[in-house]
Amino acid sequence: MKCLVIGAGGVGGSLAALLALAGNEVTCVARGEHKEKMLAHGLRFHSGIKGEQVVPCYVYDGTEERPGEIGVATAETYRGKAELILVCVKGYSVDSVADCIVRASGERTVVLPILNVYGSGPRIARACPGSRVIDGCIYIVGYIQAPGEVTQSGQVCKLVFGARPGDGVSSEELETVRRTLADAGVKAILSEDIDRDTFAKWGFISAMAGTGAFFDAPMGAVQREGEERDVFIGLTKESTALGERLGIRFREDPVAANLRVIDALDPQTTSSLQKDLKKGRESEIQGQLFDMLDACRKQGIEAPTYERVVAKFRNS
Repeated sequence: MKCLVIGAGGVGGSLAALLALAGNEVTCVARGEHKEKMLAHGLRFHSGIKGEQVVPCYVYDGTEERPGEIGVATAETYRGKAELILVCVKGYSVDSVADCIVRASGERTVVLPILNVYGSGPRIARACPGSRVIDGCIYIVGYIQAPGEVTQSGQVCKLVFGARPGDGVSSEELETVRRTLADAGVKAILSEDIDRDTFAKWGFISAMAGTGAFFDAPMGAVQREGEERDVFIGLTKESTALGERLGIRFREDPVAANLRVIDALDPQTTSSLQKDLKKGRESEIQGQLFDMLDACRKQGIEAPTYERVVAKFRNS
């Protein structure tokens, strides 16, 4: 399959490497020193699923694709049409890649956003008229180890995705995407209710990132009984109340589901939000924490745990 992965960080870099190793035609939109190191030495991929790999990379100019390798371009220089576009940028970067998505979309292209904020599919669809945009979320521990190096830790790489009525993507096309991802080593699941599943992921990552950032602690602290675990549970309960108010019908108790995921993580795991805050980089704190609290307030949901956590960071 001809794939364009927009974003070469922990999620995008991991998916680009997995898809290329499976023999797909993959181009990755990257930037800065990370892009230059990829072109100079290949993408070094430290993977709990595939082991130690170096995926060859080349400058993509639109004239050729090399299955098994990764073409590298910028959002401005990419030319061509992809069959599958995976949008793996941070929420604050969506607008900057909208033109690239539109240029890369043909009549049968499927655009699959994989972001850590809720409502990404509809937002990108509005920004990219004419593109066929579905929605999705991913459970993965992935991060840039160093420029040109991406780590995908452990065996968890689960991507849940699906279409809403009116997205214009057939069940056969969705199955083709699922099979392509599964053949690459991703646990790809077609969702019957993508609103529910993307909200559930938002609630999870918000609680994980909020707890970790508030205490400046890895997930090992949340795995033990104590204040960190209590805050994680409190955040999850409050986001669950918001979801129920919005009409989300959860498949199972989100507290139990989220604790199960947390307890399976490497104790040293931290969220990307924690990493970004620690290094003074732009972060997704607006989409992951502030937006959740603002939505609770708007819906009349009492959220004392979110109030406490957000107070540490808002206007700081």
